[in-house]
Amino acid sequence: MVGKLFFFFGFIAAASAAVKLQELYSWNVLDWNYPDPYLKQQALQTGALIPQNALPVGIERWRNKLFVSVPRWRGGIPATLNYIPLDAPHEPSPKLTPYPSFKGNELGDCENGLTTVYRIKADQCDRLWVLDVGTYGYDPNVTNLCPYSINVYDLNTDQRIRRYVFRPEDIVSTTFIANIALDEGLSCEDTFAYFSDELGYGLIAYSWEQNRSWRFSHSYFMPDPLVGDFNIAGLNFQWGAEGIFGIHTSPIGPDGYRTLYFSPLSSFTEFSVSTRILRDESKVSGSYKDFKVVGTRGPNTHTTSKVIDSSGVQLFNLIDQNAIGCWNSALELKPQNTAIVDKDDIGLIFPCDIKIDRGKNVWVISDRMPVFLESELNYGDINFRIYFAPLDSLISGTVCEPFPPLVSTPNTLQIPNSIGPYYNIGLETLSQVPPQIFLPATSPRPLTSRYPLLSQNVIPKIPNSAYFPQSQPNKPNVSYRNPWFLKRNYQVFERPQA
Repeated sequence: MVGKLFFFFGFIAAASAAVKLQELYSWNVLDWNYPDPYLKQQALQTGALIPQNALPVGIERWRNKLFVSVPRWRGGIPATLNYIPLDAPHEPSPKLTPYPSFKGNELGDCENGLTTVYRIKADQCDRLWVLDVGTYGYDPNVTNLCPYSINVYDLNTDQRIRRYVFRPEDIVSTTFIANIALDEGLSCEDTFAYFSDELGYGLIAYSWEQNRSWRFSHSYFMPDPLVGDFNIAGLNFQWGAEGIFGIHTSPIGPDGYRTLYFSPLSSFTEFSVSTRILRDESKVSGSYKDFKVVGTRGPNTHTTSKVIDSSGVQLFNLIDQNAIGCWNSALELKPQNTAIVDKDDIGLIFPCDIKIDRGKNVWVISDRMPVFLESELNYGDINFRIYFAPLDSLISGTVCEPFPPLVSTPNTLQIPNSIGPYYNIGLETLSQVPPQIFLPATSPRPLTSRYPLLSQNVIPKIPNSAYFPQSQPNKPNVSYRNPWFLKRNYQVFERPQA
């Protein structure tokens, strides 16, 4: 136990002092926790376990669990959804534990199990959202064993509480969905999930309360034909057909809605749409102009995963550059307003997924996916890595740092302008925000806030002409009494009365 604490304290000190991501886990090849050695040996002999066929793709942290997804692109994957216990004695290359169990990951058991999972997302109601694409194999040798389904688990009981199969109208012949974004409202019932259809060029919205889904189409979901050439890990290949992929939602804006940011994989451009549109099934038609062009990240900025912090700072993977980039969404999106927070031409080859947990810690997994798919991995080398770092440490000293707090009068927010007087923007203070907000096309009744509203969620975007002096970055609050992973940066909320 003392050794475990010492190890974690060392990581805390390193993460606090350094800007870079800290490597926490690494593997030459993945392995699984079996109940006993006999069952594992049997799995190896029958081909139910072929470690060299496993590639980790998605991650998510919830309290003492770090979830890892492993799609069934090849045979021998005993579980597609797994976790690593963060409060267990540290192992540099831990075995994966199936979630919720081996039986709950049985191949082809459409009603009760998970066949293939890519990315996962936990919400503030302690639910884990998992999309099972139901496929086995990799293009062009893909078998559809089960329909696309949303599976939601209660993380406190490890029980699945809902399974929803997409409607036939939501799916097209080329559909391939790999990403989830959540839009959490003011109660657990008022939750929407959005799914990017990369090869079908669509966006599917799902309402938890209505238990219903609908599909949007738009030309912004399609790839840019001029940037379909990729160069990663010494390999040159073309992924020119890859459409909308990376998606995430912003903090709640002044109008009570979030913004969904998205970009095709074969593109350097960022787009957006208000969730006011996506929440309303009637907007499926006639909403073309509600989708916006945000800007461009610049050349060699293909990205598959992105996330935004409550302060409006976006992190995204840069798969061409073996790097993680950032952008402060209060600024115009252009190359001058982006930065690289970390780069590693060995450890960050294809940083596949990136998340920010509730303690403002960044998690990144790299997996050398193009080598796995287009060539062959060297299993004598380290192929998969998981990193973490405090967000404030990563973006310190970059153009992505949040602006310092602004002083406001009770009814007016004053923004200094570099060319003249102050702007006066009418804005309700936090104390003036009504306790009940009615979200149109979401619920027939007002919803009582279940979560504390954050002041940064009601600050509008800053005009480009505004100037804000840089302040000293806040150092992460590190405790040396308890291990970092055992700190619970969570709040307990009571369910609103019906």
